[in-house]
Amino acid sequence: MSDHHDHAHAPANFDRAFAIGIALNLAFVGIEAFYGWKVNSLSLLADAGHNLSDVAGLVLAWGGALAGNLRPDARHTYGWKRGSILAAFANALLLLVAMGSLAWEAAHRLSAPEATEGWTIIAVAAVGIVVNTVTALLFMRGRKGDLNIRGAFLHMAADALVSLGVVIGGALYLWQGWGWIDPVMSLAIAVVIVVGTWNLFKQSLHLMFDGVPEGIDLQAVRALLLGLPGVADVHDLHVWAMGTSQVALTAHLVLSDPAADLTAVLCAAEEELHVHFEIRHMTLQLEPPAYARLCALQGTASCAQP
Repeated sequence: MSDHHDHAHAPANFDRAFAIGIALNLAFVGIEAFYGWKVNSLSLLADAGHNLSDVAGLVLAWGGALAGNLRPDARHTYGWKRGSILAAFANALLLLVAMGSLAWEAAHRLSAPEATEGWTIIAVAAVGIVVNTVTALLFMRGRKGDLNIRGAFLHMAADALVSLGVVIGGALYLWQGWGWIDPVMSLAIAVVIVVGTWNLFKQSLHLMFDGVPEGIDLQAVRALLLGLPGVADVHDLHVWAMGTSQVALTAHLVLSDPAADLTAVLCAAEEELHVHFEIRHMTLQLEPPAYARLCALQGTASCAQP
């Protein structure tokens, strides 16, 4: 019986991206809220509120990333990597609540549309496009490998589109004088963001309960392990996310021959799991056939029983 551990490489550092993104968006929130209040624009005030929630989201995501870099100790043997999953979940939940409040206010404003200033809305929202696009680009390179970073990227990219929608709404108000266009654009903003956030919410909740990470087929993992030379069976296979960018695996591999080369089996498993599934942290228990028949985790008699 043997086991093997392969620890993941350190994730990319996005501290600078978080610091710049938070500073840019916090400054823009102040500008947008002031002009939204000044010209009585619900869409600007709504977008300012949303951008404020994004600042909080960026802070949460940064905190999660920092927690994930803390070293394991005797009390937390995996470290605090799950902090990034919790941050992604909190970020998504915060956005959903904020958009619910926005939709409620917009629905009330539809019954009594108010005048606003189209050019001010257009100018402020145009600044928002630039700020949100720049912030999104800061997280672009990490969006595929880390759910936490992807959440930050998607929010900023969505914000750029939302600001574009506000510009369009301001232009329509100038063109046609429609007083209802401002709350309607606010509702459209809420719908776009909820749709974009829902998948992040579901994925982060799934990972919180040790679900198999998206993109990994458990049956394909089992088939790969069964196909290794010297492996006759696989049981007690588990795959879960240690954090938003690291996947772990444990499994019991039943050897076809008690005299099999254990090093060869372990090296082959490590290489194949890394290449095909990007799994770098694994613990494998190698069992000779006689022991496998007694393994308690298979639901059979344990070694302690006669």
